[in-house]
Amino acid sequence: MMMLLLKGGIMKKSKVKVFIFFLALALFIPSYADEGMWLFNMPPVDYIKAKYNFTVTPEWLKHVQLSSVRFGGASSSFVSPEGLVLTNHHVGQGLIQNLSTAEKDLMKTGFSARTREEEAKCPGVELWVLQEIEDVTSRVIAAERPDMTSVEVAAARDKIIAAIEKEYTEKTGLRSSVVNLYSGGMYHLYKYKVYTDVRLVFAPEYLMAFFGGDPDNFTYPRFDLDFCLFRVYENDKPLKTTHYLKWGTKGPREGDLVFASGNPGSTGRLLTLSQLEFLRDTNYPFSIANLQRRRALLQEYANKGPEEARIALRNLFGIENSLKAVTGYQSGLLDKKLMEKKANEEKELRETIKKNPEMEKEFGGAWDEIAAAQKRYSTFFKPLLFLERSQGFNTTYFGVARNLVRMAMEKGKPNAERLREFRDANLESIKRSLLSPSPIYDEFEILKLADSLAQLKAELGDMIEVKWIIGNRPTQEVAKELITGTKLKDLEIRKKYIEGKVEDIYLSKDAMIKLALLIDPVSRGLRTKYEREVESFEIKNGALIARTLFKLKGTSIPPDATSSLRFSFGAVKGYVENGKKIPFQTKFAGLYEKSAKAGNKPPYELPQSFLAKKRALNLNVPLNFVATCDSIGGNSGSPVINTKGEVVGVLFDGNIQSLPARFVYSDELNRSVMVHCQGIIEALLKVYGAKTLVDEILGKK
Repeated sequence: MMMLLLKGGIMKKSKVKVFIFFLALALFIPSYADEGMWLFNMPPVDYIKAKYNFTVTPEWLKHVQLSSVRFGGASSSFVSPEGLVLTNHHVGQGLIQNLSTAEKDLMKTGFSARTREEEAKCPGVELWVLQEIEDVTSRVIAAERPDMTSVEVAAARDKIIAAIEKEYTEKTGLRSSVVNLYSGGMYHLYKYKVYTDVRLVFAPEYLMAFFGGDPDNFTYPRFDLDFCLFRVYENDKPLKTTHYLKWGTKGPREGDLVFASGNPGSTGRLLTLSQLEFLRDTNYPFSIANLQRRRALLQEYANKGPEEARIALRNLFGIENSLKAVTGYQSGLLDKKLMEKKANEEKELRETIKKNPEMEKEFGGAWDEIAAAQKRYSTFFKPLLFLERSQGFNTTYFGVARNLVRMAMEKGKPNAERLREFRDANLESIKRSLLSPSPIYDEFEILKLADSLAQLKAELGDMIEVKWIIGNRPTQEVAKELITGTKLKDLEIRKKYIEGKVEDIYLSKDAMIKLALLIDPVSRGLRTKYEREVESFEIKNGALIARTLFKLKGTSIPPDATSSLRFSFGAVKGYVENGKKIPFQTKFAGLYEKSAKAGNKPPYELPQSFLAKKRALNLNVPLNFVATCDSIGGNSGSPVINTKGEVVGVLFDGNIQSLPARFVYSDELNRSVMVHCQGIIEALLKVYGAKTLVDEILGKK
């Protein structure tokens, strides 16, 4: 490690500090139970060996890495040498809905391809497999100078990151993305192989995948068959891969060590107290109220009839899931003990720094600068949210229009000067999403847009742009005019804009394009304000705090989640809640008992397939189980494997006690919830008659 960091000659003083930081990380032996979403290139080998008597080897990790698949904003894995991909039903739900119609609702009926020819193409999707990780920290940090302001530091880092991503994408042919770790204390380059020919192979009925519905979401015990299977194709043939996870036919026993490999979205365990207070006092209260509003709107629409319910389900599931998650996160921040713990940790660290004048000079002001940035952020949080982050324009059409407008404006600029999402490394993904034939229902879009415009007027009605858009007209009328005045449902029209010139956008007569153009100047202004007055201060000072923490304590903790590939580990283990012992696993028998107790009524209604095949099933086969593996949103679909690298489950949820772990982890009650490998095979064989598929999964063909 030292030779790698010293390569190129004698290090300057700033690089020595970076080296000390990295060395501390490399020597770390953690002390926080099974906490952590760990980097594949920085595993806590000693801790796992000491606690579980298992040695994590580089070869084992590399195999798991190459078998893991990023599925949109979630996770999945290869489970056969012919490109078969396992994930959650709720991860694949959008693709399943895209393949559905009013006459053939695959969410209701499920889907099972009996032959390869029946496997259904899913346009617009990308699956990413991480091939290599390269540490580029020294190169990124070398772009800054000691005399730079926070804004200049952020700009310098952003410019070199853009250059690195472009360089490696062109050099390797792999999608290359620089990942910010430890609040800017470390940067790793992730290089991905991207697959675009993805086909649906199997999905159970929604009733079975989400048994218990919203009431049981983020709870345990659970009885969900939340899995589905896709296949990756290359050159119109099933992908041949040597890296896939073999199936564990026996499943885990209580106490067994298991690992989860996936792409956790975001945690805030290294945030400062002022950042947590901003979330508690400003961000989360608005988010909860907004989600509640939109849930009520969609529930009312869904009650109109079966087709409306089918259409609303696409958005309603995500809204209900997010609402429960954010409410759980907020419960942690409203917990006085949790906040006192965070406050005391920060106070102790700052007091230690004050005892060293040199450290106080370099690091002492970091917390105050971040706190000042949070105060500035609170003054324009809502305008940023409604305009730049599109909360005021809740329709698929506006998202398409904005991407078309900004793509036309950005693609003529030098790569490093573009908005991040329109740089060369991301451009193909944007184009592919724009040309995805996802169904759009205009009546539903008018409903959503009218409601968000009403909210926009109520919150920002004094802004001149809002007056131009809405004036004194009913928002329903404005929304209908915008939706009927756009032709962006037509993929050929989108394609013409993508391939056209910027003047085609400026001269467009499309109502939604014109709306995006009208909003763009103020939206960009708010984005720039956020980047300069908030984000830049968080990046520069967050990195200082991270280096301080590691330097003083001589230990490390894993970085916060960043939607990049990580692995976590823990024991299969039940727990005690309110004096009641909660078992580590559930069985098919419990599924039928719970349904019967509710009179087989929603949300505990079983699909006809399970009612008809009850006698064929072995009711003692496990269906779900829990383990102490650390997880968060984005881990959905993560393969859960044993020490042999065999799949023993697929992670689909956490219990309610896991939600405050966004900020503070404890393995006393915190559990990840998985679909059991045996339950999947039992259902495929006994209920769905998918023997050919089972043979492939079990390696019998």
